[in-house]
Parts: sequence; structure tokens; C-alpha cells
Amino acid sequence: MDKVADMLTVIRNAQAAGKPAVAVPYSALKYNIAKILERRGYVATVEKRSRKAKKNGKARPCLEISLKYVDSVPAITGCEKVSRPGQRIYVPASDIKRVKQGKGIGIISTSKGLMTEYDAKKQNIGGEILCQIW
Repeated sequence: MDKVADMLTVIRNAQAAGKPAVAVPYSALKYNIAKILERRGYVATVEKRSRKAKKNGKARPCLEISLKYVDSVPAITGCEKVSRPGQRIYVPASDIKRVKQGKGIGIISTSKGLMTEYDAKKQNIGGEILCQIW
């Protein structure tokens, strides 16, 4: 299972239904992706919380993501998982392209951590393209 793709699907479906927030299971990778989305204005807030599981009552960490709407239109109009578990997509800094002519962002996993495609190109660092958001 691809956990990042699951998180993007949960966000996309919640915004289509007009929900104010979603909760997804916590991982450091998902937290960093959500923080990038928060910094770039695609989601309102991101918080790490713990909630009790229904079956055994143990507290498990989760991410609570408050979704952002502009005049009741979702801030995220589309998202796409580029690199998949079966096919990783790596790109050198010279081949990094803009997403939707600069109207979206690409999230790249580099040797210096997760960053947008703009920041990776600026620092001349390549890496694995995780997803694109617009």
C-alpha cells in the first residue's frame, strides 16, 4: 500500500464532500508533505494528535489536517502521485519541470529532505518526485 497516495485520496475526497478537516494516520513523511502544503497555502492547518483506536483503546498518533476553501471552492483542485512503489521516478535538478505552468507544486524527496520542485531547482538538487498538487 502506498500511504502517501492514500493521504492524497483522503484529502481529495474530503474536499469533494465539503468536509472541514480530515484525520490520517501519522508518519513523518506524511507530516512533512502536509507541512509543505500548509506553507504553500493548500491546507489551513496541520496538527499531530493522538486518538484512541476503536478496537483495543490504545492511543495512536494521527495528523489532523484542516482543509482550506476559497469561496467554498477547494484550494486543491487536483493532485497526482508521480512516483509509485513499483516505479520510482528520479530526476536530476536540470530536468525538474514546473507543475501546471507554475500554478501547482511538485514535492520532491531529496538528500536534504522534502522540498518543492522550485526549491530543489533553486538549490540544484535532484531527487524522487513524490507527488504534484495544483
